[in-house]
Amino acid sequence: MLQVSLGCSHNKCTYCAMYDDPSQKFRVKPLAQVRTDVGDAAAYAASGLTIRRVFLCDGDALILPTDHLLEILQMLRDQIPSVRRVGIYGDARSILRKSPAELQQLQQAGLGIVYHGVESGDDQVLERIVKGSTAGEAIAAAHLLRGAGIRHSVMVMLGIGGQERSVEHAVATARILTAMDPPFVGALTTTVVPNTPLAAEQDAGEFVLPDQWGLLAELRTILAESTFTRCRFHANHASNYLPLSLNLPADQQRGLEQLDRVLQNRDEDDLRPEYLRGL
Repeated sequence: MLQVSLGCSHNKCTYCAMYDDPSQKFRVKPLAQVRTDVGDAAAYAASGLTIRRVFLCDGDALILPTDHLLEILQMLRDQIPSVRRVGIYGDARSILRKSPAELQQLQQAGLGIVYHGVESGDDQVLERIVKGSTAGEAIAAAHLLRGAGIRHSVMVMLGIGGQERSVEHAVATARILTAMDPPFVGALTTTVVPNTPLAAEQDAGEFVLPDQWGLLAELRTILAESTFTRCRFHANHASNYLPLSLNLPADQQRGLEQLDRVLQNRDEDDLRPEYLRGL
């Protein structure tokens, strides 16, 4: 984990409290400090700790200027030659700020994968959670990354549409995943974090999270209605009630059968217990 920025340049999503502390106000970490950090990591590597992967933090570090990121990638190549893949968080805003040529430069310099919190394919939900981008922009971002040869890992949030738009959210999320066709998808379950705008909506009765069966019904819709060329689909995050890890499309039917059994039985013993869902 190599911190190259602090905080999130957007920091408006209603469900997130990760960067609320004033000390986490978004800023770029000086290259001199990053160079020192890379040097420290290189010393560990030289002592026998093989470093294969590096992740560039914080929230949406891809928003940094391309020349800045290229210099960091060059540091890693020069000082830790054992590194095989560099990953980074990036949302539709930060991806679309890069030209195809810039993304190709980053890929050639060693950027291998972008982790993208899409959350939902429903534009009404995206607007309500103040995501800062639309479904169409997320699809465009996926096409840009594919054209540059950068792998794309997409995260979606079960329940983020609330009970009110549960069906619409699930159907639209399946639709956007099909259009994006990423090689990796992670489905997480919405956790309402205290002191967030989403928690205030919940307290006011304006947001109601679906129960565990409603959340699993969303997951079933997403799995049933998405089409992938080749995707590693994970729903095994700590927040999820029913851990699934599937290779799609090959495992689609197996996943649907497991979900159908659990939804039909409605036995809480089939689910991950609440005490294991602590985040």
